[in-house]
Amino acid sequence: MTISGVRLPAMSSLILWGLLWEIVGRLDLTFFVPPLSEVFVTLYAVIGTAPFLKALSETAYAFAAGVFFAVIIGIPVGILMGKNRLVDELLLPWVNVFLSAPLTALVPVLMVLFGFGMKSIIITTTLFAIWIIILNARAGVLQINRSLVEMARCYGANPFQAFYKIYFWAALPEILGGVRIGVIRAVKGVIIGQLLISIVGFGALFELYANNFLMAHFWAVLLVLFALAFTVSEFLAYLERRVSYYAAKR
Repeated sequence: MTISGVRLPAMSSLILWGLLWEIVGRLDLTFFVPPLSEVFVTLYAVIGTAPFLKALSETAYAFAAGVFFAVIIGIPVGILMGKNRLVDELLLPWVNVFLSAPLTALVPVLMVLFGFGMKSIIITTTLFAIWIIILNARAGVLQINRSLVEMARCYGANPFQAFYKIYFWAALPEILGGVRIGVIRAVKGVIIGQLLISIVGFGALFELYANNFLMAHFWAVLLVLFALAFTVSEFLAYLERRVSYYAAKR
């Protein structure tokens, strides 16, 4: 069951964990976990301040740019791998390597190649998101009914028309699933980039609050980050459910 596209089990789980967080914070077991109510009060106090808004804009820009490049590169590459065996054999091992590799280890290389600015952060975000998008797009194409492709050829569809009207739409459920997981991985990438490459955005706030033991402020910023990632993920999950009939049509 859903309310405005949000599944009730997910909401119930969030409420349960929120109550548990409040209890642990009230018991004062560790300074690292303040009560959730204190975190919300702190969030209300800092959310309209200039440093927070500046950090939010910097993080949102790097995140959006990284996801954009991951999508516009990852989807065509994945579709090409799914429809062309030679390209698939050439690229699939590398895609699997980068998907499973600790990408944080590549950050120093990116810093040397592209400097310490926003460009390196965007590239880091893209690298965290793109590989799962490629694999899901490839998987979607591999499951397409071959009769659709043959029909397009019989009607004289050129490669671009086949890509847009057959491969993309028939593989759309898997593509959206890959984008949803890629968005979650991109959140990790943008924060790692802002912590290791250039101390800006939410990365700068995390370092400031952690170094000064302002745990309520630290968790307040982290909650905003989680909320943004959760909102985008649920929106993409909603789109997945809306286009799920394409899978049946295949």
